Amino acid sequence: MSVLVFIETEDGKIKKSSREAISYGAAIGEVTAIALGSVSNEELASAGVNGATKVLHAADEKLNAGLIQPYTEVIAKAFESTGAEVLVTAKSSLADAVVGRVSVKLGVALASNVSELPTTDSGFVVKQSIYTGKAFVNTTLTTDKKILAIKKNAIELKTDGAAASVEAFDVALDDALFGAKITSSEKAEGDVLLPEADIVVSGGRGLKGPENWGIIEDLAKTLGAATGCSKPVSDMDWRPHHEHVGQTGVKVSPSLYIAVGISGAIQHLAGVNSSKYIVVINKDEEAPFFKAADYGIVGDAFEVLPKLNEALKKALA
Repeated sequence: MSVLVFIETEDGKIKKSSREAISYGAAIGEVTAIALGSVSNEELASAGVNGATKVLHAADEKLNAGLIQPYTEVIAKAFESTGAEVLVTAKSSLADAVVGRVSVKLGVALASNVSELPTTDSGFVVKQSIYTGKAFVNTTLTTDKKILAIKKNAIELKTDGAAASVEAFDVALDDALFGAKITSSEKAEGDVLLPEADIVVSGGRGLKGPENWGIIEDLAKTLGAATGCSKPVSDMDWRPHHEHVGQTGVKVSPSLYIAVGISGAIQHLAGVNSSKYIVVINKDEEAPFFKAADYGIVGDAFEVLPKLNEALKKALA
């Protein structure tokens, strides 16, 4: 099966979620990837480690802005010209907007929130996560070409491939496609950003105030993790809003999610239930979050976290 994977980049680097999409594609067929905007050939060639055999590069600098209409045009032309049967992308705000338009433009089926590899014994069937992860549905795609937007952690990341070849992909883009203008943007800052983090350490009102966030940051630094928070914490301006994890904030799918002093409201759970493992630390043994946890510690965060951090430092050393 011929597979095209849409690569997203950030600051000239391939996003981890896109590397997972490449690994997903490699598990079902031969992967050609497509990347847009300014990024080095060396970085694109590294997509081969994750399973791509070739990377097409639409290097027009006008694509650096990440505008949806020109991205749609490039991805649609690549999907047609390569003859790929399946287009795979990581599920993201940009990809959702782009592949939805590609689906309509080319008249092909689209399945989003795909959580497993497809089965082909009786048609092309994919498992999708629905209702913010509370249920799953098996969907049969019947069009000749198909688009899959996959959830994070849908497949183990492949890391043993050889370097991919990189080829220029030139598309004549009408100036009308660039009619929209981005007048300003604000980027979240931090050593590790939430959407791409493999480990997340989040705090809630149990931390009692912003002055106590050092124990969260210390643990995150030890683990190489991103920091997050519950909605009440961001609403009270204890932490910046880009750290708000939940249904109305950032939805995360890390390998490990550590929740400290968070009760576990349904809106928060909806943003983290795709995590591989959830660890809850709370002094209230009746906290709802314990029902969703893989591991739980009943105890005072101000006593548990420093001890946990020191133990982890010794273990990681």
